Amino acid sequence: MSKVYTEAELNKLNKSTLIEMLITTQERLDKLDQSMERLIEQIAISNNQRFGRKSEKLDVIEGQLNLFNEAEKLTETLWVPEPSIDEVVVKPKPKKSKGTRDAELKGLPIEIIEHILPEEKLQEIFGDSWKELPVETYKRLKYVPAVYTVEEHQVHLYAGKNSEDNEIIVRADRPVDLLRNSIATPSLVSAIMNAKYVNALPLYRIEQEFQRNDVSVRRQVMANWMIQCAERYLGLIYDRLHDEFLSLHIVQVDETTVTVTKDGRVAGSKSYMWVYRSGKHYDKTIILYDYQKTRSSEHAERFISGFSGICVSDAFSAYQKLDREMEGIQFAGCWAHSRRRFSDALKALKDKSEASNTVAYEALKQISAIYKLDNELAGKPPDEKLIGRQLTVKPLVEAFFAWVKEKRNSAILLPGGKTAEGLDYCINQEKYLKVFLDDAEVPLDNNATESALRGFVIGRNNWKLIDSIEGAKASAVIYSITETAKANGLSPYKYLNHLLTIIPQHMDDKNRRFLDDLLPWAKNLPMECYNQKAIQQATE
Repeated sequence: MSKVYTEAELNKLNKSTLIEMLITTQERLDKLDQSMERLIEQIAISNNQRFGRKSEKLDVIEGQLNLFNEAEKLTETLWVPEPSIDEVVVKPKPKKSKGTRDAELKGLPIEIIEHILPEEKLQEIFGDSWKELPVETYKRLKYVPAVYTVEEHQVHLYAGKNSEDNEIIVRADRPVDLLRNSIATPSLVSAIMNAKYVNALPLYRIEQEFQRNDVSVRRQVMANWMIQCAERYLGLIYDRLHDEFLSLHIVQVDETTVTVTKDGRVAGSKSYMWVYRSGKHYDKTIILYDYQKTRSSEHAERFISGFSGICVSDAFSAYQKLDREMEGIQFAGCWAHSRRRFSDALKALKDKSEASNTVAYEALKQISAIYKLDNELAGKPPDEKLIGRQLTVKPLVEAFFAWVKEKRNSAILLPGGKTAEGLDYCINQEKYLKVFLDDAEVPLDNNATESALRGFVIGRNNWKLIDSIEGAKASAVIYSITETAKANGLSPYKYLNHLLTIIPQHMDDKNRRFLDDLLPWAKNLPMECYNQKAIQQATE
């Protein structure tokens, strides 16, 4: 603690001592100001994350950033043109085009309900002179609540003598059951999986919904079904998808936390759900979850063992360690992460009118230009896209990193602030952020993988924790199947029902070739597994 001087003591000090004290005091005040600015920035960012919009895209109106505008698209120059009066004045909505309702209801079963007049009434109105005109039709959508039916299987027994005159009893063939000696059926288990892993309902709510329909299925029983079906049946298709995953050239990876209560550690210990997906630009999408107790690089190393190609990730040190140690694998960086800190810096500004004069604004402007040019190459053949990246995108990338280094050395920035942190991130990640320039299939960012985690994160917010390691592993398998199904245009419920119907019939097969016909993109997969929107898009 600094000494407190009286006025008399200060008068006795010489000039050099006073100057030294003044300089020291000023340095302490500067550090205090910096600490206060960092604290204010952190509070502003925290408030924005809690109450503000989550998007990192920013708009500029008349040269100023508008952080809370619904229109989030950045133009090439970051300027929004003044709208005309015709664009501002609200025009009446056009009438819905004829046939739109039919398109919305296409693919649903139709129950025809006829409305006729009895002949007596027609005789009363017309006498004997009348004819029927073309039928007038209209459509309405009816909802039928869940219907629960008990399947009572009656296996017939037969007794008699065989050719050797011996008394024998023969039992009629019975189908291969899901979880033999259980009341569970593929449709029931699939419905529970769909409710929990697609619609994010905790098991206790599903239990309550059953009870409201006069069905009593305890959540503990449902949890047991989830674990057993994931281990016995769905695990087979999971492993087959994993094999397909390892054969790809581009993959992506991310992870998020999860709490598992009974994993042998202190209560509240963090576990991790890793998610791996096929490259963003592949037509066949694979999304695989993998539960692990820790965030160690050895988990990712084990999962992608046998893979050779490029892996897109964030800047987590575990991935960079694998980049150095694993042969045949190169890691690519995420440009969305590079802009995130600059976005936070702008959102934390008190005076938004000063935004366009900041280093963070200029950084976002340049990154936006990189995205814009690269997006213009979307849909082109890989060889054309690669040439386009080299000719148009690469110069912007090189200019951006030259600017970043110059600003980091010359600009006066808040130490520890988001802008300085953003510049440091870009400098440290330059090698990884440039990888996309040399391979047309590498996406600019890892957003597709973060999106693949969204279903799990929403569910986690509802059920908060997983009870056991077995439950966590089962959840990883089921989330993998449902997310992959959704990404490939399948109905998760119908696809799960198909898998849980077919796989039990092949459990004694010596090879697993039957799994090829169960992959989400298999040509002979029943059409009922696809959602109607996907079918319509495929036929257009």
